[in-house]
Amino acid sequence: QVQLVESGGGLVQAGGSLRLSCAASGLTVKNYGMAWFRQATGKEREFVAGMNWSGGMKNYTESVKGRFTISRDNVKNTVYLQMNSLKPEDTAVYYCAADHPWTPVVTVSASAYRFWGQGTQVTVSS
Repeated sequence: QVQLVESGGGLVQAGGSLRLSCAASGLTVKNYGMAWFRQATGKEREFVAGMNWSGGMKNYTESVKGRFTISRDNVKNTVYLQMNSLKPEDTAVYYCAADHPWTPVVTVSASAYRFWGQGTQVTVSS
C-alpha cells in the first residue's frame, strides 16, 4: 500500500538546477525519517540527503553540502530535493526512501530504510 513516486529528473547542463519530488501515499511523511539516495552506474548506492521525522535535523553527504537542500510539504505529503550548481559527477539514479516512524536522527545506511521509490534519472552534461 505504501508508495513513493519520484519525479523531476532529467538532463541538465553543468551549473544548472533540478528539483526532485517524492510523492508519498500510504504513509505520512511528517511522521517518518525521509532521505534521498543515488546510485551511479557501476557504483554502490550512496546517501545524499536526509531529514528526521520532525524536520529539525538535516544531513547531507559532503559532496553536496551547500548545493542541495532537502525539504517537505506536509500538505502535499511530498519530499523534495532541490539541486543547484549541478556537476557531471552528480549523474545517477536518485531514489527517495522512508525510514521508520518518528526516527529522531538521520541514518546514512541504505539498509535501514524500509520503503523505496523506483528512482528518477539525473544526467548532468559538461
